[in-house]
Amino acid sequence: MNFPSELKYTKDHEWVRIEGNEAYVGITDFAQRELGDIVYIDINSVGDEVAKDDVFGTVEAVKTVSDLFMPVTGTVLETNAALNDNPELVNTDPYGQGWMVKVAVADAAQVEGLLTADAYKALVGA
Repeated sequence: MNFPSELKYTKDHEWVRIEGNEAYVGITDFAQRELGDIVYIDINSVGDEVAKDDVFGTVEAVKTVSDLFMPVTGTVLETNAALNDNPELVNTDPYGQGWMVKVAVADAAQVEGLLTADAYKALVGA
């Protein structure tokens, strides 16, 4: 499994890539493997401020539907439109083309409370 060291992680298996005052959010390689083949992403929170740990959408796999939790409080600026026609990008490239939302971070200090790659790796027992 892949755990890029430049990302931050949550106990709920989301990752965050910070770029200035914005962040890209997706689910981890571990999460997509656990879910299996992803068939649909449902995110309709564009323009909304979503609090840390609140649900910002769902991901649907062949066997289950799972909530997506916001790692940091922020306003959802955009969703990854490529996932509308190709939700499997989350399976094939979870940290790249499979990103889910871009948010304007409200409180950069929250980022420091997220897990490092090593801490997340320990959490999932990898």
